[in-house]
Amino acid sequence: MTKVLIIGAGGVGNVVTQKCAQIREVFSEICLASRTKDKCDAIASSIAHPSLTTAQVDADQVKEMVALINDFQPNIVINVALPYQDLPIMDACLETGVNYLDTANYEPPDQAKFEYKWQWDYHERYKQAGIMAVLGCGFDPGVTGVFTAHALKHHFDEIHYLDIVDCNAGDHGHPFATNFNPEINIREITQKGKYYKNSNWVEVDPFSVHRSINYPEIGERESYLLYHEELESLVKHIPTIKRARFWMTFSESYLTHLRVLQNVGLTSIEPIEYEGHQIVPLQFLKAVLPIPSSLGENYEGKTSIGCHIRGVKDGKPKTYYIYNNCNHAEAYQEVGGQAVAYTTGVPAMLGALLVVTGKWKGEGVFNVEQLDPDPFLEKLGTYGLPWHELINNSQEFTD
Repeated sequence: MTKVLIIGAGGVGNVVTQKCAQIREVFSEICLASRTKDKCDAIASSIAHPSLTTAQVDADQVKEMVALINDFQPNIVINVALPYQDLPIMDACLETGVNYLDTANYEPPDQAKFEYKWQWDYHERYKQAGIMAVLGCGFDPGVTGVFTAHALKHHFDEIHYLDIVDCNAGDHGHPFATNFNPEINIREITQKGKYYKNSNWVEVDPFSVHRSINYPEIGERESYLLYHEELESLVKHIPTIKRARFWMTFSESYLTHLRVLQNVGLTSIEPIEYEGHQIVPLQFLKAVLPIPSSLGENYEGKTSIGCHIRGVKDGKPKTYYIYNNCNHAEAYQEVGGQAVAYTTGVPAMLGALLVVTGKWKGEGVFNVEQLDPDPFLEKLGTYGLPWHELINNSQEFTD
């Protein structure tokens, strides 16, 4: 019987809250908090749980977070707010001695850049406090790290090549929309692409490297090389990796819209003056785009996310592909949200479940691939994300 505090009331916050509420024998008390309490109340009104409360908190303010934590006294804080807020929430958990979990690594608000450095710097302080922080426990990052750890534990002596592939073959009916926070999404995909090769990072221009990839039950989709945060942690914790890449699908219509928005300056994070006010163009764009949590109702199609892995076992080369497909319509039917939010929220709930039940133990700051993949994958399908594997039967990446 534990208490969980969830920070963030967007699409992922809705999924995390609903999935926690389904396991009331573990999550006996839930508090959902965000800057806008009305959003929390709207989510809570659709959930049947005897001890679900809501609260208003500015997660940028450590003192407010500390006060809320001291008042509710949770066993763990699940952070599904903005990546800008990771550090103040981690500070509040450190001050109050409470375990922490998030789904995306820290990004400075004034720079389109993400890396784990800032959060890894908390390791010794969390260790001394006797508490645990689990970083990046969504899908990618998150399940992709667990998939890779599972492959190393059960299928390989050494992993040499890792290609993480992410396809959203869904149709939400809008000319242009992002599947999670537009500001974070667009910052992520418009920065330089980057991949790891032979102990070095290789940078490429955005969308300049692409290839057609075949996704199960979906087919061929053009996929573009991006930099994604789990690459940084995976090559650190699995040092035999010679090359690691991340690929994501985009339609030609999406890329055309994005190019136009870039060309007219609407994806910039540099403030401009408009009618006597300082505004950030990307934040203005976010305000006029569809809210990601509103996309689910008419969303059709599937997502497919997985890891293509090559390495050696018993001195022989081996290929391995592990993946999940998630249906947008089925996700909406269960939790009123689309599959991108679902595939992020379910792993966050499950990671928190493993921490509070002692299946994942540690003092300090951890990425998911450092933890035992077995209890996670034993339950992932049970909670809505079944996974599949192909052993020595995948030729998608031979180069």
